[in-house]
Amino acid sequence: MAFTFTDENVKEIIASGNPVVIDFWATWCGPCMAMSPLVDELAAEYDGKVVVGKYNTEEETEFAVENRIMSIPTFLFYNKGEKVGRLSGSQSRATLEEKIKEML
Repeated sequence: MAFTFTDENVKEIIASGNPVVIDFWATWCGPCMAMSPLVDELAAEYDGKVVVGKYNTEEETEFAVENRIMSIPTFLFYNKGEKVGRLSGSQSRATLEEKIKEML
């Protein structure tokens, strides 16, 4: 199961220095809902190596605004506390895994 990012915890998780993947999504977003099982699978597969999680833009807003999230799904990638990538729109497993492996 994917980690749940909130405005309260997201900066602390990024600051930990661990590789982080954040999926910005909403329940009304069809492509987001289609990506959800893949994000959960990646979270399970990389558990203990990468924090893979979801940020619900309906419930949280501050971090999304700070990062200029204008469309969803959007994926942000962090490593060692720094943003190292951004992808917008639906993504394939191969594309997401390639970005994750670049951080490991």
